[in-house]
Amino acid sequence: MNKFLLIGTLALACVGCAQTNAQNNTQTGDKAAQPPLETSGLSVPAGFKVTPYADGFQKPRFMVVAANGDVLLSDTSAGKVYVLPDRDQNGQADSKEVFASGLNQPHGLAIHGGYLYVANTNSVVRFPYKAGEMKAGGSAEKLVDLPSDGGHSTRTVVFGPDDRMYVSAGSSCNVCEESDARRAAIWVYDADGKNGKEYASGLRNAVGIEWFDGQLYSTNNGRDGLGDNIPPEGFYKVNSGNSFGWPYCYTTKAGEAQVWDTDFGKKSAAVCKAATPAFALTTAHSAPLGLAFYTGKTFPQTYAGQMFVALHGSWNRSEKSGYKLITVDPKTGKVADFLTGFLKNDKASGRPVDPVVAADGALLLSDDGAGRVWRIQYVGK
Repeated sequence: MNKFLLIGTLALACVGCAQTNAQNNTQTGDKAAQPPLETSGLSVPAGFKVTPYADGFQKPRFMVVAANGDVLLSDTSAGKVYVLPDRDQNGQADSKEVFASGLNQPHGLAIHGGYLYVANTNSVVRFPYKAGEMKAGGSAEKLVDLPSDGGHSTRTVVFGPDDRMYVSAGSSCNVCEESDARRAAIWVYDADGKNGKEYASGLRNAVGIEWFDGQLYSTNNGRDGLGDNIPPEGFYKVNSGNSFGWPYCYTTKAGEAQVWDTDFGKKSAAVCKAATPAFALTTAHSAPLGLAFYTGKTFPQTYAGQMFVALHGSWNRSEKSGYKLITVDPKTGKVADFLTGFLKNDKASGRPVDPVVAADGALLLSDDGAGRVWRIQYVGK
């Protein structure tokens, strides 16, 4: 495991533009979220600025934004869900309030129909929730049991335009044939957890799933053990009944037929021929996690509808990859760097996890290496 180094107060570099500083006071404890004086040397396109939004978490993971603008955040290691309000609208959380605790590795969050849904490693639960509430008014209601017998432990939950609940769970292994159909797959349920069925399969670890413009999109973490560059990490458009090939095959060229995983063995030629390929690819082992489509009004128009993806960073590649926030064009599959600088001289100061669009149009990014949430805003040329 890497030890993450918080670099002292440095300018937040913009690509091709002047540098700016982010300096803030610090407090400690669950009721304080003022970021510390330290910042990292992070690079963003010209006109953008990066500042800390909230700090002091153990392992901050996924976020969701309430109707009133409050940000809710899961902390997997702490077993908590926090509320991070910014009522004075100064670009920093006013406090970090514990909405719920005692959870089992909470990860994905969703707000739907008067409830906050939380994807634990072994279940999906929900709490009654109204925007503005700082603490759960009762105990969790368990809706769905999920497999938790080792392997990939994160679970993600989102709601589709059909008001149904979509849940992803990663594989139990690097490469194997699963005995539980809920693993390496996305399942769909009614909002109360009933009538569950498989929606899509063959996704080894779809940590990020998100609906946009009537389409479900997914990230995926490809298998290990085939060297530095195989297989590339893929991004997928997910439709009911799709199979994406794992464990038998993987995409090497975006949009083209998948190839056999020769290390695992072949089934039938029809398996990989029928598998849905990734529409876009990035560097192998870079570990894409959360994704968000930009729907705000404050970024330049070129970013409207672009998919922002957090690359958590490799752990088993001879030359590290990832450790950044990228954009993926859902129409063309073009991939571009957006926020870099977490990795310098083979040392990581942070590991991006999940981007969300804040109510004011800024982009928030959780970072479980630094225990922080970043805020990215456009300030003009």
